[in-house]
Amino acid sequence: MIKALVLAVVLCSWAVSMAVSAEPIDVGSRLELMVDDYLIEETKGGAELRLHHPRPREVVMVYDAPWEGSACGYHTVFRDGDVYRMYYKAWHLHPTQGKLDIPREPVGAYAESEDGVRWTKPNLGIFEFEGSKANNLVWIGKGGHDFTPFKDANPDCRPGEEYKAVAYGPDPTGAYGFKSSDGIHWSFLQEAPILTGAAFDTQNLAFWDSVRGEYRAYVRDFKDGVRGIRTATSKDFRNWTELAWLQYPGAPTEALYTNQIKPYYRAPHLFIGFPTRYIERGWSPSMEALPELEHRRLRASCHPRYGTALTDALFMTSRDGQTFHRWDEAFVRPGLCREGTWKYGDNYLAWHAVETKSDVDGAPNELSIYGTEGYWTGDSSQLRRFTMRIDGFVSMHAPLSGGEFTTKPLVFDGKDLVLNFSTSAAGSIRIEIQDADGNPLDGFALADAPEIFGDALDRVASWKGGRDLAALAGKPVRLRFVMKDADLYAFRFRA
Repeated sequence: MIKALVLAVVLCSWAVSMAVSAEPIDVGSRLELMVDDYLIEETKGGAELRLHHPRPREVVMVYDAPWEGSACGYHTVFRDGDVYRMYYKAWHLHPTQGKLDIPREPVGAYAESEDGVRWTKPNLGIFEFEGSKANNLVWIGKGGHDFTPFKDANPDCRPGEEYKAVAYGPDPTGAYGFKSSDGIHWSFLQEAPILTGAAFDTQNLAFWDSVRGEYRAYVRDFKDGVRGIRTATSKDFRNWTELAWLQYPGAPTEALYTNQIKPYYRAPHLFIGFPTRYIERGWSPSMEALPELEHRRLRASCHPRYGTALTDALFMTSRDGQTFHRWDEAFVRPGLCREGTWKYGDNYLAWHAVETKSDVDGAPNELSIYGTEGYWTGDSSQLRRFTMRIDGFVSMHAPLSGGEFTTKPLVFDGKDLVLNFSTSAAGSIRIEIQDADGNPLDGFALADAPEIFGDALDRVASWKGGRDLAALAGKPVRLRFVMKDADLYAFRFRA
């Protein structure tokens, strides 16, 4: 009797679980990037999710001022109205035989731009450095190590706290909060740190999550001796939940330095991160073949890892802020071996990507991403810009031989299906709309779908009978994409 009762409970729980899992996903009119398999039910043929990589462009900043140097980093970049703001750590490291000299403490510096390409370091006149206030410094003292601001989008933000920041500080160790009314003049939010209980020894950050109505922070800590990332949330930026470790199902354990996580500005329900991967490779013929061997040996005389550790950038996404799909392959590789590259401290990407104009006439806007290079080298370091298409982090790709995928049941709002896609001249995408059981809907079967080809950020799909899907809105449907030599980066339903 008891066994039968237990079995009944198990079967009931299974039935409820299946019913819940069978519920259609409500995508509304939000943009869905193809960055994970959350919406995908089945793939066939050569269709696969493929990570794309930003293209290196020009050097946008050289850090050669007296208060800057070879170890500038931990960049924050965001657009604020008509201006792009940049904050970074200004620092210098000087290795000598058997000793690493650190001539001055890190300080927080500021730059700005009208287009995200040409940057200036304004003379702010706030803090004195070596007897002069003619500099671009926005913070000196506790917090200068990784001063990381953001513009607070909380509609209930307190007056005078329109800009906030977090940064590591000692005595006691923690992440300290800062506030500002203009993004330039800063003060402590409170005397005590807002977060404790972690190492915090990298770029720590926080932001307002408009989708979930809360602040979220990401900080660095160590787990079993390995560098990792923890997160916490808050309703008021002062009282935070316990720090929790990020999870990466299926991904190997790797040392992650920075995290660079933020809601994607076009799809804020998705968190996108550019963590720095840290790896110690040891001495080998390949290590000795990397650029500037003598300088590498000099750094190693201070500590072995200074000479043989390497860093590159990864890509990861999350739908809940804690469990992330992390790609194992590099998002940004160190690149061709040349002077000033393949150093521990290179390829730290800025927090975060911003939209900028393309320099190709008639082309749509693109994303600009910024990464460090030249770390440890001489008396300066630099920042390089990278670019990629908007939403172009990952695509569902199919070769010319073909492939297809079908979504799970979806419910949407709107009347148009809009695609961000690219094909070759011979490639194409065809779309079939099915009911929740996988049966083609009248007028929207594959035979009714003309080939879509080209390269666009917002092409509206159509069928022989037209493109208006208003009659299907609110009803569970599946989308079947049949593709050849094509990439689908994102889609959305639009009114």
